[in-house]
Amino acid sequence: MNEAEKTACISPVRLGYGSQFKFKCKPGVSCFTLCCRGIHIILTPYDIIRMKNRLGLSSREFLALYTQPHLLEKTDLPMVTLKLLDDERESCPFVKDKKGCIIYTDRPTSCRYYPLGVATLQHKEGADDDGFFFFINEPHCKGFEEDADWTVAKWREDQGVDLRDEINREWTDLVVRKRSFPPNIKLTEKAKQMFFLVSYDIDKFREFVFDTSFLKRVDVDGSTVEKIRRDEIELLKFGLKWLKGALFKQTDPEQQAANFADKGFPT
Repeated sequence: MNEAEKTACISPVRLGYGSQFKFKCKPGVSCFTLCCRGIHIILTPYDIIRMKNRLGLSSREFLALYTQPHLLEKTDLPMVTLKLLDDERESCPFVKDKKGCIIYTDRPTSCRYYPLGVATLQHKEGADDDGFFFFINEPHCKGFEEDADWTVAKWREDQGVDLRDEINREWTDLVVRKRSFPPNIKLTEKAKQMFFLVSYDIDKFREFVFDTSFLKRVDVDGSTVEKIRRDEIELLKFGLKWLKGALFKQTDPEQQAANFADKGFPT
């Protein structure tokens, strides 16, 4: 086993918000943009909104052009990943060798976390979560040799991750709750379609809310209606809370599971 293989096999070291490290990525570092090749990036709901708006596309157009659908392992939930270019390096479509990321201010959450990974997707009601982070060990990365000091908390703040995690919090919780269900519990196609609609196709979800009988079937106060009509981030938050409530009304895990699989949705 060579040194690179040994490095890749190192078990993750648990980091907390106060853990310190050195890192900086910038043009001129010899490995600049190498971490943007051959990647597997799950896009969050907020990622989709930021990226599609940056490109002037509808959510449906963005999904068709830049994403690939998957079923997330152990959850049976539909997810999307960033579609890479069909070149020998499997490059990110938004990264150029010398310029770097051309949508940098609207880049996905996973890119913002790098070189950190997150391992705290555990649903614990009322838990005091101190955070569980780790380094993504890539032998080619020279960013750790740069003289820039961080704590995990400062890095998250600097990269704008705190805001994104807060907006995506209900979505993350939905994923984690479903992961705790027995493996024999499967989703109906209608439930999968609704999860995908709320999570990723925000423009189509807006039509679902305002152009169908949804608001006649669901009790939504007038101020909320106006807020979600004007602001798609508020619409996303509303949709995720509604979906969570529709799928998880019971407290018993088995009842929750059955409800998740069988729940119908307004049309």
